[in-house]
Amino acid sequence: MEYTYKNYKQACIPQKLSDAIAYCKSISGNTMDLNVMEVTISDCKCAVVTIEGMVSTSSMAELVFHPLMEFNNGNGNPQEVFDYVNTYSLMTNDKKVIYNYNDVMQFLFSGFAVVFIDGIPKAIALGIQGYNVRSIDEPSAEGNIRCAKEGFVEVIRTNISLIRRRMKTPALRFKMTQVGKQSSTDVCLAYIEGKADNKIVDTINKKLSNIELDDVLTSGYIDSFITDGLKKTIFNQSLITQRPDFLCAMLNEGKVALLIDGTPFAIVYPSTFLDNFITMDDYCERPYVTTISRIVRFLSFILAACMPGIYVATATFHPEMLSIKLLFNLVLSEEGTPYPLTTEMFIIIILFEILREAGIRMPKLIGSTVSIVGGLIIGDAAVRSGLISSPLLIVIGVTTTATFALSSISPQLSLIRIWFILAGGLAGYYGLALSILVLVINISSMESFGVAFTSPISPYSKGGLTNTFTRPSFRRLAKRHHTIKEYQK
Repeated sequence: MEYTYKNYKQACIPQKLSDAIAYCKSISGNTMDLNVMEVTISDCKCAVVTIEGMVSTSSMAELVFHPLMEFNNGNGNPQEVFDYVNTYSLMTNDKKVIYNYNDVMQFLFSGFAVVFIDGIPKAIALGIQGYNVRSIDEPSAEGNIRCAKEGFVEVIRTNISLIRRRMKTPALRFKMTQVGKQSSTDVCLAYIEGKADNKIVDTINKKLSNIELDDVLTSGYIDSFITDGLKKTIFNQSLITQRPDFLCAMLNEGKVALLIDGTPFAIVYPSTFLDNFITMDDYCERPYVTTISRIVRFLSFILAACMPGIYVATATFHPEMLSIKLLFNLVLSEEGTPYPLTTEMFIIIILFEILREAGIRMPKLIGSTVSIVGGLIIGDAAVRSGLISSPLLIVIGVTTTATFALSSISPQLSLIRIWFILAGGLAGYYGLALSILVLVINISSMESFGVAFTSPISPYSKGGLTNTFTRPSFRRLAKRHHTIKEYQK
């Protein structure tokens, strides 16, 4: 029988070496990166099969070929050669006996070398991965001042080692599974036994096993299935991080993390709204300095979300809220513009969103320059041409700057900002009040794995609030032993 990529999964490895090699070539379509090296060991024919670019040639020569060539006591007995490779030689610590072509293909495409021996209906997979990877570098999405400069990379086992280095406890658990029918992407579930809720761990495991995607290429593929019951919410019920130290802090609170091979970000479950306002630098400063920093972040959230809407509502419907001098200046700046204030606000918001997106997608060396210079040039030209007023440009500048202080929820802030501008432009303060009420109701109704998104404010938790708006001293933190279980219903 000739096996193909459609019917190979249950196929057993034949005894005859030529058939075993032929089946490998047939299943892979005789792809050009399939390397088959046939050797004779003590009069016994063998073959080492690898995928080009996935294994280390130096490791293969030192750990595979050199030990094989030294074996000369088998007298052509295939079983003795197999026992030598599998039992009596070290070669590599990542070694496994496989019996079918499903495992053969999985190990080959994961960077293993598969050894076939003539007369033996099974093979041995040897871990000698050597594909090129990006070196560990400073996290690009989460800046810091005094904390570690290491960030996750695309290789999942490297990310696991970054976590293990920081948490040398046997209670730290890593459970590996594969998701994706075609990609078979490695996904690792990380948690601390005794701190994480077993129900959360079991639920995530079950949801991972039920994912029926063909490919899993980034964390967003997984996250949408784990939080599949949260379709009418604005904020994410998961937290994305690129920092191993921050992830360890989350694990120590009883949370669960997912690491996906091929992406340098980890997903943390469950998360709360207030988690977006905490950084690792908070634990490097004095408590009163951290308190001021967190207050600034909360103020930045209010400015980024509400300031354009408040400006539109005040200038359009409630000018009595402004002083006479400020009102006169506003009238003078607006009387030369051709559009209503709400329309002006939407125009400049869209222009700044385009510049922000261009700055992200363009090459890094010129992206930030283009976004800054483009904003200055376009803003100045818009004011000079009379398309928008100067006060409006100041409002947008403050709003955009405040958004940068909360990069983890900047997409949600963009949506809330547009929503509030529309509400303020149509109904003034009444529209803003109604919008804020709807937003609070939406946030308050969210929960994930039994944890309310508004925890520890609602439901109230005294222990949780001690490390929310302020940071307690490390002496108090050492006695606290707080975990996410306190927030569960």
